[in-house]
Amino acid sequence: MESPSGKPNLFGLDRAALSQVVAGLGEPAYRAEQIYLWLYRRRVRTVAEMTDLAKGLREALAAAYDLRWPEVVERRHSRDGTVKYLFRLDDGATIESVYIPEDRRRTICISTQAGCPLKCAFCLTGISGYKRNLKPWEILGQVATVMAEAPPEPKAWNVVVMGMGEPLLNYESTVIALRALMDPDGFAVAPKKLTLSTVGILPALEKLMQEPVRPNLAISLHAPTKALRRELMPIEERYDIQDVIAAAQRYPIPHGGAVTYEYVLLGGVNDQPTHARALVRLLAGAHGKVNLIPLNPAPEIPFAPPSPEAIDEFCRILSEARITVSVRRPRGQDILAACGQLHLKRGEVPVPAPVAS
Repeated sequence: MESPSGKPNLFGLDRAALSQVVAGLGEPAYRAEQIYLWLYRRRVRTVAEMTDLAKGLREALAAAYDLRWPEVVERRHSRDGTVKYLFRLDDGATIESVYIPEDRRRTICISTQAGCPLKCAFCLTGISGYKRNLKPWEILGQVATVMAEAPPEPKAWNVVVMGMGEPLLNYESTVIALRALMDPDGFAVAPKKLTLSTVGILPALEKLMQEPVRPNLAISLHAPTKALRRELMPIEERYDIQDVIAAAQRYPIPHGGAVTYEYVLLGGVNDQPTHARALVRLLAGAHGKVNLIPLNPAPEIPFAPPSPEAIDEFCRILSEARITVSVRRPRGQDILAACGQLHLKRGEVPVPAPVAS
């Protein structure tokens, strides 16, 4: 996959790769840090803007490298203020990201894959297929674009890796992006303000635990028993729900953060009092909180949202068991920007999914 110019992209390179770039140009090593700051702290769009680099170096960089973010081909605005971005990548693949302005913060929901190979039964992303993993610049470019276009406000940025795809099936690119996002000399998103959501790809989750700086963790649970989870989420065949919870309990959460267990409520399927009590038993002794997500419907999703009464009763049972519980308020439903509604565009050809090792 090449850029239109055929040149590699500077954006998305980490410090080690930038060190190789400057060494190849015969420049001193400190130039790599200067370029890094221009790319990820100041987020310039051209090499010419890197004004503390000598003119000759800027010319050499511009001749050998691109500096590009993903192309925005559509912005859809919800009546609640949410904005959904459609990006087209070099090979024609499309991805979606969401900007969610709120009273006290603003959130960016980003994708790590074009589509998703996991085929969770209630998620439009999985139903619509999988194309490929994203490169680091394609992940970071989503954040850079939204930050550049958002109104200047003194609100903290939250970034949630909850868009299209399973981030831990694209481990290397995702981690390169996470490092730049949390780096004080990069995007400077506080680790507790950055959340990675995963179904629980255990080998990759164990690797993530070894990172010196880690994001918050959210586990996509969605069922209280192995049997029901297997029906809704085929990944249960490979990674047992109890092993996933045990790994989440060992995960070193950043200061001020907490493990979140995400649970999409499907009307008449997993939203009954018996399911709530089974979830209490499953999470017995576990630290963290439960985020209930009433299903965001789409024509292709073969489930219905829960009733308000079912949501209230589910919350009551968890609260009485002293489990911290919240209900996610849907944002951007009218533009299919809510949780589980992002998908590949019509006409894209899915490819065989990678194996969850």
